Amino acid sequence: MNNAHDPDILRGLHAAIIDLVDEINRPRRDDRLIVEAGIPLDRALFPLLARVWRYGPIGVVELADRTGRDHTTISRQMSKLEELDLIERKSSLTDRRVREATVTGKGQEMVDVLNAARERLANRILVDWTDTDLNQLHTLLRRFADDLMR
Repeated sequence: MNNAHDPDILRGLHAAIIDLVDEINRPRRDDRLIVEAGIPLDRALFPLLARVWRYGPIGVVELADRTGRDHTTISRQMSKLEELDLIERKSSLTDRRVREATVTGKGQEMVDVLNAARERLANRILVDWTDTDLNQLHTLLRRFADDLMR
C-alpha cells in the first residue's frame, strides 16, 4: 500500500507547525499570559509548573526531556518552584533515586488562574471560530499528537 501524501500538503503542514511552535515559544506570549493572569511568577517557571500539573508526578530528567532544556537548568528551576511552595518533590515509589514533583495546593491555585487567563486569551484569538471549527481542530490536533507520540 502506498501511503505517500501530497508533498505540497506535507510542506504546508510542516510550515504551519513551525509557525505555531515559533509563536507559542515567543517570550512575549508568556509575558502576555502572566500579565493576563496577574501572577508574580517568572516567565521561565510557569511552563514548568504547567507541565508538572499536566504530567506529574514527574522527575527532572523527564521534565527536561519534555521541555528541551538541560536537566541542570530544570533542577534549579524546580528548586525555585519548591521554594515558592508551588510544587513538592518526593522520592519516586518505583525508583528511590528519582525525586518526583507534584503541584501543591498553592500551585494548583496558580495553575487555575493561568488556565483561566489562557482561556480568556484563546477566546479573543478564536472569536470568529465556531464550536464546530474548534471541535474539528481539537480532534485533528489530538489525533496528530497521539500519532506523533507513538
